[in-house]
Amino acid sequence: MVYQPGANNPFAIPSKHGEMPTFVVRSSKPQLPPVDVILEHAQVVALPMRTRFRGITIREAMIFRGLKGWGEFAPFVEYDDVEAANWLAAGVEAAWQGPPPAVRDTVPVNATVPAVPADQVGEILARFPGATTAKVKVAEPGQSLDDDVQRVAAVREVIPTVRIDANGAWDVPTAIEAIAAIGDVEYVEQPCATIKELAAVRRVVGVPIAADESIRKAEDPLLVAQADAADIAVLKVAPLGGMRKVLALNTALKLDVVISSALDTAVGMAASVSAAAALPMLDHACGLGTGVLFERDVAPSFVPRHGSVRPRLIQPDDELPLASPERTAWWEDRLRRCHAILMTR
Repeated sequence: MVYQPGANNPFAIPSKHGEMPTFVVRSSKPQLPPVDVILEHAQVVALPMRTRFRGITIREAMIFRGLKGWGEFAPFVEYDDVEAANWLAAGVEAAWQGPPPAVRDTVPVNATVPAVPADQVGEILARFPGATTAKVKVAEPGQSLDDDVQRVAAVREVIPTVRIDANGAWDVPTAIEAIAAIGDVEYVEQPCATIKELAAVRRVVGVPIAADESIRKAEDPLLVAQADAADIAVLKVAPLGGMRKVLALNTALKLDVVISSALDTAVGMAASVSAAAALPMLDHACGLGTGVLFERDVAPSFVPRHGSVRPRLIQPDDELPLASPERTAWWEDRLRRCHAILMTR
């Protein structure tokens, strides 16, 4: 079938000059725009970061325009295509469906402290004015438990509520030892890699346990709740497939929820903040202030004011820090592969 320009075209996007494209639809699934339509309105950016985070100093992302706004496709480069396809689904939802209805106009956010030396903590926290909660990265490869203890102690001197994130790096005995050494925290995010290990740590430490990877990387994201392995669910919009998927998962898990970013650009962050704004209940600060980690974003970042951010739509800047032609081609090929996966779902 060929869609011609006009009202019956569910995916047609006006160009900057008002023209409507013509394209061939090769699938009966109208919820997924054809891949060439996505790529026609896509750009790949390379954003320099102020501080190394997740081992990277340049954040690459593809952003694209749809009927309802902009979407982002930015799975980390080490993710395989099956996992990365969820990120494309989230970007398409944002660009062609837009955000779900909001129930609040502000979202509290935590400061995010990478695995920096303790003497750099003050500089990091200054980027999060008004924050009363901080998430501190721990268990960084090449660092010691003493490094973690000193970093968390430096944060506590400035911010009263501290949570830590080990990204599944500890085994059970190490997690128990580390949590005891670090001391009082709001919760420990993903201390170990498996659900069984999370449950074992939770039974011993008496500190709330939050699950991130054990939800978004699991074949069944409900298993962590069924195993009584966590108190809090950390949900990320892009890895889980979109705002509405997150809201449905919030209902199914029956756990306290924290919405967190996946080092999103301002485009991806808009979807994450919109999901948090649509949650029926929100009792914890969300990890949605990471835009301050970029030296340059694709649009004005969601910078916390008085410890919170506001949901809003994003219009990217006219001049963007574009990736090289080689990296752009790499991302385009990756999007095509992920699009093919979504077409089979």
